Amino acid sequence: MALEVVLSFAMFVALGAIIGFVGALVGIGGGIVAIPMLAIVFDKPQQLAQGTGLVMIVGNVLLAVYGYNKNNKIDFKGVSLAILVNIVFTNISSTLAQDIDPVLLRRCFALMLLLLAFLYIWQTLPRKNVDLTKPRPPHKEMGTVGFLLLGFAAGMIGGFFGVGGSLIAVPVLTLIYGYRQVVAQGIGLALVLPGVTMALITYAWHGSTDWSVGIPLAIGGVLMVRQAIQLAVRLPEVFLKRLFVVVLILTVILLLLK
Repeated sequence: MALEVVLSFAMFVALGAIIGFVGALVGIGGGIVAIPMLAIVFDKPQQLAQGTGLVMIVGNVLLAVYGYNKNNKIDFKGVSLAILVNIVFTNISSTLAQDIDPVLLRRCFALMLLLLAFLYIWQTLPRKNVDLTKPRPPHKEMGTVGFLLLGFAAGMIGGFFGVGGSLIAVPVLTLIYGYRQVVAQGIGLALVLPGVTMALITYAWHGSTDWSVGIPLAIGGVLMVRQAIQLAVRLPEVFLKRLFVVVLILTVILLLLK
């Protein structure tokens, strides 16, 4: 029995390391990989999968924010307003998610990821009359309303699906405001850190967290965050986005298998 526990712990640490590396590399905290894996491979109800995945996400995001900030300074003052809004709406949406049919919740999650994949594919298509030799223009200023809307959207999506709102924040920052992918990933993770922490508390309060799985996943994940960020800041932006598309599509396929 003790050997079984040790082997199970080691397996989830190894899985957490793989998921944590991928999550930090594309700036998502690993939730979109961990949650389908827990729901499909380990047959956990969707809410329990989301709450368990959040244990890993919180640790990964915390270290990832630190790592991204070292390479590209994050404007924490600028995102503080969005963070406050994000916390409120993450709490609301994560509470609402507890009463949704698990199968419906999984299918909605798959649809959202598929839409995001198409958005990233469109964003990386070659553009006519674009001179790639010229310096990239500076990003647009978001303003108060922009930060409020970003915090709202990230909070609702992050809490409802238990993945952290960087899934929404990163494409908004790159597509609408012109941030570089690696900079947007750091900002997106900083934005959602308090919110995913609140979501974890909410899921745990409702008994939708398996700590015996979440903790080893988190341990494995944090071991690989630093290496993933070091690689991310060296990779071409288009490659990072296309890698994210691959992760999204594979996750959708996994979700639809059940």
